[in-house]
Amino acid sequence: MEQRTVGRSGLRVSRIGLATHTWGTHTDADEAAVQLTAFTEAGGTLIDLSPVYGDGAAQQILAGLLGDLVARDEVVLSGSAGVVMHAPGAGVGDSVPAPAAVGPVVDSSRRTLLRQLDRTLLDLNIDHLDIWSIAAWDPYTPLDEVAATLDTAVRSGRTRYAGVRGFAAWQLASLAAIGPITAAQSPYSLLARGTENEVIPAARHHGVGIIASAPLAGGILTGKYRNGVPADSRGADEATAAEIRRRLDDDRATRVVDALVTAADGLGTSPLAVALAWIRDRPGIASMIVGARDIGQLTGVLAAETLELPRAIAAALDDVSARSE
Repeated sequence: MEQRTVGRSGLRVSRIGLATHTWGTHTDADEAAVQLTAFTEAGGTLIDLSPVYGDGAAQQILAGLLGDLVARDEVVLSGSAGVVMHAPGAGVGDSVPAPAAVGPVVDSSRRTLLRQLDRTLLDLNIDHLDIWSIAAWDPYTPLDEVAATLDTAVRSGRTRYAGVRGFAAWQLASLAAIGPITAAQSPYSLLARGTENEVIPAARHHGVGIIASAPLAGGILTGKYRNGVPADSRGADEATAAEIRRRLDDDRATRVVDALVTAADGLGTSPLAVALAWIRDRPGIASMIVGARDIGQLTGVLAAETLELPRAIAAALDDVSARSE
């Protein structure tokens, strides 16, 4: 698998990254081992993780595979911190309203960030991450505090590089101007091209590499929803069904998926591979994070690595996915 540098750093990552967000929920430890083996044997290096994936189960599964199944120095571990789970009535700080229900709360205070980082290192039994990112923008924590915390993590050796996830362009630029930001993970797909407008230019200006997340738009771009909602899909999952169905009702999504199916038929491949190849070849993209519930799905993802997308097809996908303003 081809390796790319991240922004203006010397860090090199595989241009397809393996997501672990289904590990411990939809993907058990045995299946995760099969996935990790196939991914690394294909030349993949970038592995996306978070202390909130599977409520910590994903990191525990990965911990059992590092060292035995794959050597630590053969992979690039990209973790995050800054999202915590709170019970009703548990406020994060004096100026922050308490959550109305159990759920994720953004907290990028120095205390929480370093506590979660140290917990991740302990869980994985390692001494450093390769990329450590702020999981979400926190309007309550001073930006200087966030930047100083990232600097502390890098200087102490707990991470080699720092990054952000899901930041708007102005948020990314504000932090990159005062903190050691190398990578920015941002939603980007044929159905979510807003990243092109401001985030990618801001990242380029500050020498930050873009790692695309959700490149298949929750599975919509695989084409599996064309004839209904499969029982085992995210569209049938009560937690994610509303968002998937909302996007399926968009005429633009139908046009994009039809174009992907047509292109895939002509190239003798899958709509999934075409969608990923399109993202892979976009300017400014260092890698993309893709998840798979099982080895069958992952095999389809890895097939995108060798797919060369003809310029005419890439241009047609550009046109059909562009939003009219």
